[in-house]
Amino acid sequence: MTAPAHPSPDNTIFSLFAGDNPEVIANPFPTVAQLRAMGPVVRLPFPLYGLGQGWVVTRMEEVIQVLRDHARFTVDPRSIGGHDAFATRGAGSDAPTTFFDTNSMLRVDEPDHRRLRALVSKAFTPRYMESLRPRVQEIADALLDRVQEQGQMDLVKDYAAPLPINVISEMLGVPEADRPQIHTWSTILARGLVAGHPDPEVLASLQAFGTYTAQLVAVKRRQPADDLISQLIAIEAEGDRLSESELLSMITLLIFAGHETTSNLIATGALLLLDHPTQLAKLTANLDLVPSAVEELLRFDGPAYMTGPRFATQDTELAGQSIKQGELVLPVLISANHDETQFSQPEDLDVARSIQRHMAFGQGIHMCLGAPLARVEGTIAFTTLLKRMPKLRLAVPRDQITWHFNLNSRSLASLPVEF
Repeated sequence: MTAPAHPSPDNTIFSLFAGDNPEVIANPFPTVAQLRAMGPVVRLPFPLYGLGQGWVVTRMEEVIQVLRDHARFTVDPRSIGGHDAFATRGAGSDAPTTFFDTNSMLRVDEPDHRRLRALVSKAFTPRYMESLRPRVQEIADALLDRVQEQGQMDLVKDYAAPLPINVISEMLGVPEADRPQIHTWSTILARGLVAGHPDPEVLASLQAFGTYTAQLVAVKRRQPADDLISQLIAIEAEGDRLSESELLSMITLLIFAGHETTSNLIATGALLLLDHPTQLAKLTANLDLVPSAVEELLRFDGPAYMTGPRFATQDTELAGQSIKQGELVLPVLISANHDETQFSQPEDLDVARSIQRHMAFGQGIHMCLGAPLARVEGTIAFTTLLKRMPKLRLAVPRDQITWHFNLNSRSLASLPVEF
């Protein structure tokens, strides 16, 4: 079967993945729509992340197929004789283990992924996440207490970033004094990790982050506490279920992913609401809509542009396109979430929209482990913010808002607001 011909991608579409066009980073949606109009599966004639030419998947049904079909598509190119270009680069064989190493839960499929995920899944059940609500509420209120009398704040620095990092750090047992440094490392990693383009500052931060985690684990071995790191150490001590490198990789992943994505949800979501004053007023007047609003914000502009790359395990066909074994396939979540065949008027923000499903957290075995936690944090963050600051507004001209681009998403540099 031959797929219908579509126009060739241009440099604007390339900027979606390269992050080299500030206008596209600030407003990717027209370019994403252009890409989606080219077809559900599009061949890109330029290298993706230094991995060679590949395919992007733009519509929801095909994205779901790729993410769920682990027989045809793998996250681990080594399993088909390839090279993992996203593993830690240039740091040397004695570098500390982090989530960017090849044994990370992000980079393995079954059966290793099932074993690794099972070790932490009990701590990330919806029931346990719900039990955290009182503590998340306390943290949200404490952060707003600090700025309430000032009448203004940087919503990124003062609220969106510290809320989730404090939640995940308490879960894991990271000392409060260490959290600002972890946030600094995470920020550098999020903005600088691009496959095939090692950066000395990024590699140094990655190494420092890994070293810190190894030292923290050593402390927990001597002085276990009621936290997730101590639980993982106890599991490791039981035998073959968790190796030392897997333990360190898991902890760095939980620290990094446990706050970076939720911070983006809160900050980007707040800006989306400010950009849509009618929707903001509707939500502020009826805070019962916050749970549905969080799902809409996740759909409209979720924390991740796209998933990590998949690789075809065999010659296969997807939406009429012939994909060769070993070729890179990249599901574009932001495009799937604006798929006109799945959503009515997908370019409109509607805080009361009833959403059956979206791709913000991915699908399949690699679906975001922290999705229930992100929903709890997002719901409390927006409810508390709009309840306490119902006159929230931008404190700077809209064109002064700047974005950072990273490996698979974008984030706000800052968001000055008044209230």
